[in-house]
Amino acid sequence: MKSLLGSKENCDKLKLSLCAKKPGTKLISKSRQLNHYFTGGDIKNLYKVFLPFVQKEQQANFKHIVDEGTNPSVRTRQTDSKVIFVIKASIGSHTSSNGVERIEFESEIPMTLGELDKKILEVGFSYQAKWSREREEYDTGDIHVCIDKNAGYGFVAEFEKVIQDKSLTDTTSEEIRRFMKELGMEELSQDRLERMFDYYNKNWPDYYGTDKIFVVE
Repeated sequence: MKSLLGSKENCDKLKLSLCAKKPGTKLISKSRQLNHYFTGGDIKNLYKVFLPFVQKEQQANFKHIVDEGTNPSVRTRQTDSKVIFVIKASIGSHTSSNGVERIEFESEIPMTLGELDKKILEVGFSYQAKWSREREEYDTGDIHVCIDKNAGYGFVAEFEKVIQDKSLTDTTSEEIRRFMKELGMEELSQDRLERMFDYYNKNWPDYYGTDKIFVVE
């Protein structure tokens, strides 16, 4: 679940609140990221081509998301020096790009970002948009919190909890919402998030790699 922060001052307030509510909170990483989103193509063909490149311990997860996920969102990510192949898919009524409840797959790939992109394009996918951001990741002990400075979106907080039992989805969602409320965070609605996502996709060359921000209500 996401919340718009609006300013660096609000980011700093959130960090203080996290430490106050969860004294064991730790900053676990800081990074600069490039994220490339793809559309079209056949996920089954993608699976056949990429299976040999996926880390062995991730191959079962790769097959699971291809077989069980709906409306998959295919992405590539460069986090500092790491290049990662990413798929996110729906398990509920929300979209795989921004939905609250979804399954996710990630595997580091021994290629450059350009090489990985080229291979996905060759399978029949095309670019949807390119995103850039600075990210800080915090571990509170049970809920994972990312504070991002995104091109286009500005400062955004994302609250996430990974579960293995699908039956816990609803209770986990409510747990995250309660935690956000305790921190004074307002959940960004799916409708507004989709409008923001659509606007960025149509205008991403104006924002990618910049500090420019837009506002879509």
